[in-house]
Formats: sequence, C-alpha cells, structure tokens
Amino acid sequence: MGRLEGKVAIITGAAGGIGSTAARRFVSEGANVLLVDREADALKRVTDELPSGQAAYFAGDVTDEAVTQAFVADATQRFGHVDVALLNAGIEGEVGRIEDASLAMFDRVMAVNVRSVWLGLAALIPVMRKAGGGSIVITSSVAGVKGSPKLAAYSTSKHAVVGMMKSAALECIPDHIRINAINPGQTRTRLMESIDEMMRVAGRTGDPAAAIPMGRYADPSEIVSLMLFLASDESSYCTGATYLVDGGRMS
Repeated sequence: MGRLEGKVAIITGAAGGIGSTAARRFVSEGANVLLVDREADALKRVTDELPSGQAAYFAGDVTDEAVTQAFVADATQRFGHVDVALLNAGIEGEVGRIEDASLAMFDRVMAVNVRSVWLGLAALIPVMRKAGGGSIVITSSVAGVKGSPKLAAYSTSKHAVVGMMKSAALECIPDHIRINAINPGQTRTRLMESIDEMMRVAGRTGDPAAAIPMGRYADPSEIVSLMLFLASDESSYCTGATYLVDGGRMS
C-alpha cells in the first residue's frame, strides 16, 4: 500500500520542476491528484503522463480568489474530499537593489508567493475541517529564513508565508489540519536557473554551488521526499514547523 493510498491531493505550481515531480510521486504512492497551474499546455503534458483515473488538472491563476475556490471545489467534486495540499506556486521576481526595483514587480511576487497561499488556506480549511482533517504543505525557501541581497521581494515573500503558516497551524489544530512549510535550498528547476542567470548578468562570478556544504544543487525529487513525509500520516505530530532541505547551506 502506498503512503498516500486513498488520499486526495491538490498541487499548485504543478507544471514546474518541484510541482510536477510531486505529482508523479504522489500518484505513485496511491493519491488522486488535482494539478493546478496557469501554464495550461505544460500542465496538460504532466497530467497526460499520469493514470487518468488518478490525475486531473485545472488551469488558472492562483492569485484569483474565485479561481482558488473553483479548483478546491473541482477537486472535491471529482474525488469526494481533499486530504492534502501542496501550496507550491511561486515566482522569483527580478534581481536588483530595492531602490531600483519596480513596485509592479514587488506586487506580482507578493501576489503569487503570498496572496495565493492565503487564498489557498482560506479555501482549503473549511473543506478539510468538514472531512475531519488534512495536511497542508507550503513551499517557502532558504530565502525565507535569511536575507537575500538583490532578491528582497522574493525573500520578503518567503518570510511572509512562514509567518502565515505558523498562525494558520495554531488556528487549525482543533480541526486536525496540520500545516507546515518546507524551505528548499538551491534546486535544479527553471526558477533557480532564472535566478542564477540574473545573478550572472548582475556580476556574480564563480560556481554558486560552492557555497553549499554538499557542493551541489538539490534534485527536485529530494525536495518532494520531504513533502511526501509531511503529506502522509507518518508526520502526524508535525505542525507549525519549517523544514530545511538545503544541503547544509543554513548550518
């Protein structure tokens, strides 16, 4: 029996490197999964790889309240309930000093990385409460536990979701809903490639992996292994916590 046998999961940012890897892993562990992303073509490609009876997709903007309510309702209608959610959608913004950054960029980063999590929690908590509980995993970052020069908007957003998670976790203990955050370090994804390229253009030299004690970037599967633990009943006493997956970067 899989570790998520009989469970229903929603994954946002499901067309990206971590989200798509999580979708494949969760299905392999027995879950029915609704994949959510605004990139419809990429989302469909991921979903088409998965067993049709276990996976479906919903294309939409996770910063929109009506869209968020709709995809939670869609998962409930398709599969009967929602047990697990990975609130994983995120963008990097732009590299640059605060005084040079546009307000529009800051607002967009906060919308995708923070507002979408707030909306997700607001839509999911009543559904999970009605079902008797659940597990919500929020993707933060090592940038959510330390400053990141020239990535202030991104770092601010990732700090914000940690505070949101801690408050929501305490609110939801009576409802048997566990809420945690993971803080990945540098991971081989499109987002990380984008940050590295912007940093290179801004003048960074050398191998960025050299600052990581393990000497390499994570594979998305290594991040997903922790997501799976927190989504499963194996983590039944874990709530309100942040979990680093960073190759020793924050040690």
